[in-house]
Amino acid sequence: MAGKPLVWVAATLDRLRGLPAAARREAGYQLYRVQLGLDPGDWKPMRSVGSGVIEIRIHAGEEYRVLYVARFAEAVYVLHAFEKRTRQTRQAEIELGRRNLAEVLRSRRAE
Repeated sequence: MAGKPLVWVAATLDRLRGLPAAARREAGYQLYRVQLGLDPGDWKPMRSVGSGVIEIRIHAGEEYRVLYVARFAEAVYVLHAFEKRTRQTRQAEIELGRRNLAEVLRSRRAE
């Protein structure tokens, strides 16, 4: 496969695996598009999490979100995956995305 590898930050892969099958399939397809340098089908910037963070919107019966950052040349970092139950993203989800982004930035500086 050409394109950037995915790097799953913290427990994000486990969280994604906990979503329903339809949401997992759609998330996988949209992340594959991102790996190839394409935009996901439905997305928005998540400046509240950090610079360059994108939210993939998944509509699979319920609403699901996957947060990632792809601005670095070496990889696409998948920061968080969750079910969205309210119109506004819960502060706890934003905070977890921020912590995981901070971990990515720390690990990149250490290299």
